[in-house]
Amino acid sequence: MAHESREEGLSERAQHLLRILIETYIRDGQPVGSRALSRESGLQLSSATIRNVMADLEELGFVSSPHTSAGRIPTDKGYRFFVDTLLHVQPLDEAAAAEMRRQFDTTSRESSKDLIATVSQFLSSITKLAGVVTLPKTQQAAITQIEFVGLSDNRVLVVLVFNDREVQNRIIQLERYYSPDELKRASNFLNEQFRGRGLPQVRQEILRQLTETQAHLNQIMLDAISVAQHVFESGGGEDRLEYVIKGETNLMGMAELTNVEKLRRLFEAFNEKRDFLHLLDQSLKAEGVQIFIGHESGYQILDDCSVVTAPYVAGDCVVGVLGVIGPTRMAYERVIPIVDMTAKLLGAALNSRR
Repeated sequence: MAHESREEGLSERAQHLLRILIETYIRDGQPVGSRALSRESGLQLSSATIRNVMADLEELGFVSSPHTSAGRIPTDKGYRFFVDTLLHVQPLDEAAAAEMRRQFDTTSRESSKDLIATVSQFLSSITKLAGVVTLPKTQQAAITQIEFVGLSDNRVLVVLVFNDREVQNRIIQLERYYSPDELKRASNFLNEQFRGRGLPQVRQEILRQLTETQAHLNQIMLDAISVAQHVFESGGGEDRLEYVIKGETNLMGMAELTNVEKLRRLFEAFNEKRDFLHLLDQSLKAEGVQIFIGHESGYQILDDCSVVTAPYVAGDCVVGVLGVIGPTRMAYERVIPIVDMTAKLLGAALNSRR
């Protein structure tokens, strides 16, 4: 607790020097010595004074000294203090915002899946980091059409249309053979019953109708509800968070991430989607921009990385999350407003399709 009270009482001079050190390190990527700090700070301070302040900051855990250098670099704790206290994030200037809006204007004809890939690539290109965007959660989408096509061995191809534009195909295995006429009657009944409803509502209604006595449901209804149960049973793929990541190779040029074995494990983690899904799921439940610095993510593979995320909204619901992954030495001042603006633009693009 003693440390905390000292942090709260960090002098303006110490805060100023810490900010200059972090900004200089982010820009140059080299440990920052007292001479450079004196020059960059604009303060008339002796090297001895600066060294004393640096020693205090090091004792508090805000900076550390690499063994091979007389200079210092920020720690995760230093970056966290910088982001929370010292950084004054400005909204994007109007020219940059207009350019981002123009980029999104060209996506109006893309399917949601293509749009997500485009946005992930866009984030990667504009920040020179890895961009990540989750697919919109389809349980927020309304079903607008259900069609069945009979296949061999009592299998049926189900074509689901959401919001009049998103098409999902699934193959289900039924207990018996259904004729084309039966399948058509079932789809007619289900379209009449479920059109315009979201998946959670559909599942609830199917369970309710299944528990009603057979006297209240004729055979066509029973068959249709039985088939629908196979289509909409809980735990289907639409409940799982999926994401598109672009620009991973941007990370190969980062000095902090040049360890080949570390990069290989990082890329494996991207591909296997492990760890990140939990992190993105946390961001999905949070409001506004979230920043995970180094070890804060809870995953060792990300110890040298920062992840900046923001949820995006369609209708009145948060349906996904996007962000960037890069080294802890990233230009937070620039990245944070870009992530925030991209989330708003993606939400607006999805809303325009509803």
